Amino acid sequence: MIGDRWGVTNGEMSLSYPCDDFVVSPVLRAWRGVRVEAPVAAVWPWVAQVRIAPYAYDWIDNLGRRSPRQLLHLPQPEVGEAFTTAGGRKLGRIVSVELERQLTGHIMGGFMSYVLVPHEHNATRLLLKVVMQTSRWAAVGLSIGDLIMARRQLLNLKELAERHHHCTTTG
Repeated sequence: MIGDRWGVTNGEMSLSYPCDDFVVSPVLRAWRGVRVEAPVAAVWPWVAQVRIAPYAYDWIDNLGRRSPRQLLHLPQPEVGEAFTTAGGRKLGRIVSVELERQLTGHIMGGFMSYVLVPHEHNATRLLLKVVMQTSRWAAVGLSIGDLIMARRQLLNLKELAERHHHCTTTG
């Protein structure tokens, strides 16, 4: 499908993601991934912080409000709480969480899993998979739209985690 893959390997696409447990035979399956030059422990707080802001294109999905550029030291995410906040509104629900491993939420009819995989040289692969039961035509449009927004989100999380990690390790 157009737009169903960005930044992931064939091996990462074949992994089992927690969101797969929530949708039988999804029409939409989209994978995104980025290498973050920081360990999982430095990336996780940023992933967990998507609960308070979308971190994509703030002018589109956050009504112009800037997603925080500093860690807010939130409590760890829990199943049942809001998955994200956009434009000041809480959206979706967290359906599965494993600290420093994965965060899975349900939002707008779809399920998405952020998965953190330790990588060589103290780096992390930040992977995102989205699954949804929808019409085939809607899936194409959603896949392309998600590609644009998810790519920006992952690149923003990467930049923030790397910058924060670099500042805390170099003093």
